[in-house]
Order: sequence, then structure tokens, then C-alpha cells
Amino acid sequence: MSLVLLSVMGVALDALFGEPRRAHPLVAFGRLADSLERRLNSQGRGWRSHGVTAWVLAVLPLTLLAWWLVQLPWIGEGVAVLALYCALGLRSLAEHVMPVARALNAGDLPHARQRVSYLVSRQADQLDATEVARAATESVLENGSDAVFAALFWFVIGGAPGVVLYRLSNTLDAMWGYRNARFERFGWAAARIDDVLNYIPARLVALTYALLGKTGPALRCWRRQAPLWDSPNAGPVMAAGAGALGVELGGAAIYHGELHQRPQLGEGPAADARSIERGLALVQRGVWLWLGLMCLGSQWHA
Repeated sequence: MSLVLLSVMGVALDALFGEPRRAHPLVAFGRLADSLERRLNSQGRGWRSHGVTAWVLAVLPLTLLAWWLVQLPWIGEGVAVLALYCALGLRSLAEHVMPVARALNAGDLPHARQRVSYLVSRQADQLDATEVARAATESVLENGSDAVFAALFWFVIGGAPGVVLYRLSNTLDAMWGYRNARFERFGWAAARIDDVLNYIPARLVALTYALLGKTGPALRCWRRQAPLWDSPNAGPVMAAGAGALGVELGGAAIYHGELHQRPQLGEGPAADARSIERGLALVQRGVWLWLGLMCLGSQWHA
């Protein structure tokens, strides 16, 4: 069975069932990562070498297990589909952001703040309606890249081992990749590896957003604004996405009690509930585009 068909099946499972409600593999992996971090980065004293060791111990055995399982007759293809299904987060993304949009549409700002706090690490309790919409729209664009498109990319490139390697690496970046006293050294390897793994997918996602939205503004914002962003991969994705939507994102935000003056992204009116909905629709159309191109590519090489 081709990787294209397996990809379609994985996306279909995500659309039908969303994230596993019980015993999600990434929850168990998170516990493993916490245990390794407590042992190798006690009181934030771990060095870069400890972070590399922790990454290897957390990621490589499970990646090799995935490689071994897909070699087995009868179950190999099923394992591959399940690996992609567990790595994808398209339905979950919708389930998290749409309550924010609905709360804003209903004028329920406290509930919108509560819901957006589940999505972003910035301080949400004092955000106004525009800031809530901006945070949720940014989350849609960035998580669409990380939790959907990059997973598809690495599945096509490397099958189940590729998507397992990517998803676990991305999870470790989310857990350890902070620039603070605790993780500055220990989390360096997780952050850099995630940057490498997301480099090509992020730029393909930025191009996807540009093609499916306002192409001229998206390309212009990508070129001018992405280099100003502190993340080499989030910058292109969010700048192109904001331009494609014709909305203004970025700007000041409070993280862990500290005010961060972030560059402006995109151009146009301020974000609102509609921006969240349009951002999600952009991601969803992008998935259809990628699957369609994959099918065409498989026919071309048949």
C-alpha cells in the first residue's frame, strides 16, 4: 500500500475520531520526558550534553521500534496509519480554537480568555477581544504547521519512523525548548533539532498559505516580516499566514509576567473571531491541497 493512501487513511482517522481520548501515546511520552529531565537536569543544572543524551534516550528507541513494527507482515501498514493518526492534530486544533471564536461572537470575553489560555503560553487573563482573537489566530497558523503539515511531510519522507521521530522531537521542543534559566542549556538540543526538522515543512506551509489566500500580501509579508521574528520557522508560517488572511497579527504580548514587543505580522484590520475561523479554514484547505498533490504525484510516477 502506498504512503499516499496510508496518508489519506491517517487523515481520515483524525477527522473521524480526533485525538485518542484515553491513553494517548504522547501523554505517556510526556511522562517519560519529565522523568528524564528530572534525572538529567536536576534544579536546572544540566548541560547541553545532558540534553542531547535525554533527547537520544527519549526519541531514538521509539523511532527504532516504529521502524521494526512496520517491517512486520500483516500489521506493518496498520502501525504506519496509527502512527500518523496519533501524530496529527487537525481535528483537535478545530476543537480547541472554535470555542474561542464562538465565545467572542457571543461577547463572552472571560470565557474566550479561558479557552485561549489552553492554546498559548502568553498571559491571557487581561487580554481584550482583539488580543484574544490575535492569539488564537496565531495559534491556528503555527500549530497547523507543527501538528498537521509537518507530520504529513515527515510521514511521506520517512513513513512511520519519520513521523514518530518528528512528533517526539516536536513534543520535546514544546517541553524543553524554553530560553530560561532551567532550560537554556538542557533544552538547546531539543530546540535546535526541532528547528532543523521543521525548516523545510515550515516554508512549504508558508507557500501553501500564500497560494490559498491573498497571495501577493502573503509573499510580501513573508519576505519582509519573517526575518524579524525570533523563530526561524514560525516567522515564515505566521507572516505568510497573516498576509494570506489579510489581518494584522503579532505585536506586544506578556509571557510569564514579562512584556515581549513582537514585530507586526500581516497587514489589514485587527484580528477578530472571523480571523480564527478563516485561519482554520485555510489550514483545512491546505491539507486537501497537500493530499491532492500527493495523489497526483503518485499517479505521475505510477
